[in-house]
Amino acid sequence: MTSGELVLRKAEKSDADEIFALAREFALTFRPERAPFDAAFPRLLENEDTLLIVATLDGVVRGYLLGFSHLTLFANGPVAWVEEAMIDSGYRRHGIGRRLLVEFETWARSRGAGYVAMATRRAAEFYGALKYEVAGTYYRKMCK
Repeated sequence: MTSGELVLRKAEKSDADEIFALAREFALTFRPERAPFDAAFPRLLENEDTLLIVATLDGVVRGYLLGFSHLTLFANGPVAWVEEAMIDSGYRRHGIGRRLLVEFETWARSRGAGYVAMATRRAAEFYGALKYEVAGTYYRKMCK
């Protein structure tokens, strides 16, 4: 990792190419395609219940986090869900993921979320170090 300053900020339209490249690295089950990405990206940027943040180093996007806040009935209000969190493979274990997640937690609290959650089979040690607990099993059924 270079010695430049790590900057966290909301994603911008000009970040699309770099975020798309990271999303393709992230995906195991799906292979992101550019046309659906380009259709979704501006909508995510405009959605007030969505936070899409990037971590840049020397002006280059090295990680991103996409998360949502939504109302629930069971939790007496909103909860926040991390949908995607990806760090460039050459920049992992340098605190970028931690900084992105802490920023998302701050945003979630500002929206009154009862908790932050995500579904993942990766990085259990990382999430455990940040005081996340295993809280359930993830089920899915493909729609297509």
